Amino acid sequence: MSLTRAFADVRPLRTPAFRRLLIGRTVSLLGGFMSVVTVLYQVWDMTHSSVWSGAVGLAQALPLVGVGLFAGAWVDRGDRRRIFLASTVGQAVCAALLAVQGFTGHAPVGVVLALVAVHASFGAFGAPAAGVFVPRLLPKDQVAAGLALNMVAGQLTMLAGPALAGLLLGWFGIGVCYLLDALSFLLAFWGAWGLPPLPPEGEQSRPGLHGVLDGLRFLTGHRVVRGALLTDLAATVLAMPISLFPLVNAERFGDEPRTLGLFLSALAVGGVAATALSGPLTRLARPGPVMLCASATWGAALALFGVTTSAWAGLAVLMVAGAADAVAVVSRSTIVQTRTPDALLGRVTAAEQIVGQAGPHLGNLRGGLVAGWSSGATALITGGLLCVLAVGSVGATTPELRRTADEPGGEEPARPVGPPGEQDPAAARSAPTEA
Repeated sequence: MSLTRAFADVRPLRTPAFRRLLIGRTVSLLGGFMSVVTVLYQVWDMTHSSVWSGAVGLAQALPLVGVGLFAGAWVDRGDRRRIFLASTVGQAVCAALLAVQGFTGHAPVGVVLALVAVHASFGAFGAPAAGVFVPRLLPKDQVAAGLALNMVAGQLTMLAGPALAGLLLGWFGIGVCYLLDALSFLLAFWGAWGLPPLPPEGEQSRPGLHGVLDGLRFLTGHRVVRGALLTDLAATVLAMPISLFPLVNAERFGDEPRTLGLFLSALAVGGVAATALSGPLTRLARPGPVMLCASATWGAALALFGVTTSAWAGLAVLMVAGAADAVAVVSRSTIVQTRTPDALLGRVTAAEQIVGQAGPHLGNLRGGLVAGWSSGATALITGGLLCVLAVGSVGATTPELRRTADEPGGEEPARPVGPPGEQDPAAARSAPTEA
């Protein structure tokens, strides 16, 4: 294998539309991570309350969960490009209003959190709309590579955004950080402006709750997509380590703040390295086995971190965990976006976003409860081992997840979108559902 093939597959960058989207997405994500730190800083500075600081996370997560599935159904009824552009404008306006209150004097904390929640609600529409861009713009054999490039950009902005926010907060204050976030949406808007119309291919979503239920029916009936989301839930709910880092740092590493910061950075460094060297994995036609192996490695690495007594060994293990997590995310997204009919992709992407939001929050809660009954190390070890067992169970009970589409038994028959008796038979026969 040549050295160039070891690095991330950059063929998607030859597609101008994808290249513009990636640039816009990267700048927007950088502004988003800066804004997250700025909101936390402002709310803490105003209240000095951990309860209010925790409410920031709820203001960001609850709209994604509450609005997500209905947003996905709406996205599957219209032009995804227009919906994404409208969502981008809405998020920019919210960021601009946050900047105004930052320059003119702090608004009440409730107003700040309300703006954060509205911002997240617009994002709940934008995310499922953007979920169709990669599979619609790139050839199928480049979808995984495009998702990996998105992941590289996301990991790099996750490293750089908070650090840059810390510097700018010290130099210029919160107003400038919010303003830069608002301006970053201009590039996101530019990235999507030149796209062609992207209406659903096939039968449109039914309105309201019926459309949501159709999406849930697909998720529960399609074994491969269901297995991919269950694997992600197993990895996050059972083994999420973030809430345990302060306790483990106090138990084993003298409560040194620099060590605690390095724990978080190690996960991101591992993710960046894995996605930068993702070329061989994204060229494989077997994202299912890759996802299962990576998710099991995530759990095993965190269990191993629970028994380490050396800070350097712990950081190395966390980098392995971060790399495994990044590979699992890219593989899972590849499965979801290539196995889901376009007419359902908004709803399924919304469900994936909800799993991605709710899973880590539940996992951090689980870790904190178990640690309260025992210790941080026990919570890490038991969570990691349970994750390995759960991932193994999903793989054992979902043989379709271990196959490629061209292997015997690798295809799953298309399932109609609506309930029995309400589908167009020709549309049901032609739906490009794969397993």
